[in-house]
Amino acid sequence: MAMSVFGRCVLLAGGLLIGLMGCVDFEQQGRDFCLRNPERCGAKGRDGGAGEDGGSGTHPDAGPFLPPLLIERPQASFEVTAGGRLTFNGRAQDPQDSAMRFAWTATVGSLDTAQDTSTTSQIVWTAPPCLDPGVTASFTLTVSNAFDLAVIARFSATGIPICPVWTSASSMSVGRSGATVTLLQSGKVLVAGGRSGPIETLASAELYDPATGNWASTGNMSSLRTNHTATLLPSGKVLVAGGSNGTAALSSAEVYDPAAGTWGPAGSLTTARTYATATLLLSGKVLVVGGTDHDLTMSTATAQLYDPGTNTWASTGSMPSGRGYHCALLLPSGQVLVAGGFNSRNSPGALSSADIYDPEAGAWHSVGSMSTYRISFTATLLPSGKVLVTTDKDGRAELYDPESGTWALTGSMVVGSQGHTATLLPSGTVLVTGGYGKDGDAPRVTAQMYEPVTGTWTATLPLSTGRSVHTATLLPSGKVLVVGGHGPSGPLNTAELYRP
Repeated sequence: MAMSVFGRCVLLAGGLLIGLMGCVDFEQQGRDFCLRNPERCGAKGRDGGAGEDGGSGTHPDAGPFLPPLLIERPQASFEVTAGGRLTFNGRAQDPQDSAMRFAWTATVGSLDTAQDTSTTSQIVWTAPPCLDPGVTASFTLTVSNAFDLAVIARFSATGIPICPVWTSASSMSVGRSGATVTLLQSGKVLVAGGRSGPIETLASAELYDPATGNWASTGNMSSLRTNHTATLLPSGKVLVAGGSNGTAALSSAEVYDPAAGTWGPAGSLTTARTYATATLLLSGKVLVVGGTDHDLTMSTATAQLYDPGTNTWASTGSMPSGRGYHCALLLPSGQVLVAGGFNSRNSPGALSSADIYDPEAGAWHSVGSMSTYRISFTATLLPSGKVLVTTDKDGRAELYDPESGTWALTGSMVVGSQGHTATLLPSGTVLVTGGYGKDGDAPRVTAQMYEPVTGTWTATLPLSTGRSVHTATLLPSGKVLVVGGHGPSGPLNTAELYRP
């Protein structure tokens, strides 16, 4: 009588297993199972290793033994949010009644320790905050028996956002710091003027085409300009005004026609100014406010209106005090909020005050002051109607409420800076990029996100190159194009794209 030992049973000739706790005719059981389930046993009814979902667990010495039967398995797909937790369950039965092993794997996220019995397994998975491009959240449950035969279940999870990522865009023909960038109605982006060196001011302009990712030269402005304003008019044309030619502040203005790729005259401001702001009003007119002289010794309080219909300028009410390096923003009411900035090299210097312009009255009135002075900062209109302002000092940010005319602090930035950009994303969050801490600091690569619902800031992926006094433009695709600015070695011609 031939016999061999398998675990706690003795295999006799004829296939009878005799164990300490009884005996089972596994060979006969295997033959019976294969007659009932030929698709599970291969051509000769002995493979038994074909697992669910095409998994294979064959073993060269498996003989007639069969893989486990997966009685309960996770559903094919789960919906989950970023950082969410899911519980997965599995239950199996082994035709040979041997003990089973459960193994869970996940391509992303983290799995807790499984809670197993001889026939069941439960595990909790935590989703990552986001997925890298091209990566999916997929899982496997492998159940194997004492004969190393296995059945495999595969499933997935959806709903996790794609991780933000920066990619290089093609470069402009020349480095530009202090240029303006305007998103045209065609979806192309117009970059005009700026400095290519300490005193080299530019009149040239370029167009970026998001469809091709390429830049192309377009018509030159009639004047060298840096630190000017640029406004997209309802007609689709672009008004640029003021700025500096490298030696003096400018009063001239001109209009770019995208259809012709040319510039034409647009009258002159009554006061030459650089570091001013320009705001498109609901009427279609453009309000140009404040600004400084070329040497930054004195700011102006005057304001003017440009009428695209007549291509002329007219004076309107002056602000209570002069401002340059300030922010101006159109409120949902049609009024214009102007805040912060620089008055003169002498007292009062930097400003924390804020004023409101009423287009119907052509007049200004003061509103509550910010908690601190701010220069070269940003103001962003949030979906709630409140205005987020960032800081150039210690990382404090605050919100202006147009309903009450008051300011309130919100969460502190990851790092404070000046000369940065702020872009409202389609999600309602605000992306802040680059800048520098104080004069002489190297431009920063930092990027951070503000979440209005929670009032908190978080760091996001950094820029590839440190930048300050650059531009950031939200494209129709939802990507953000960051262009030029001042880099570690001077004005930059490079550009990069942020995909939220």
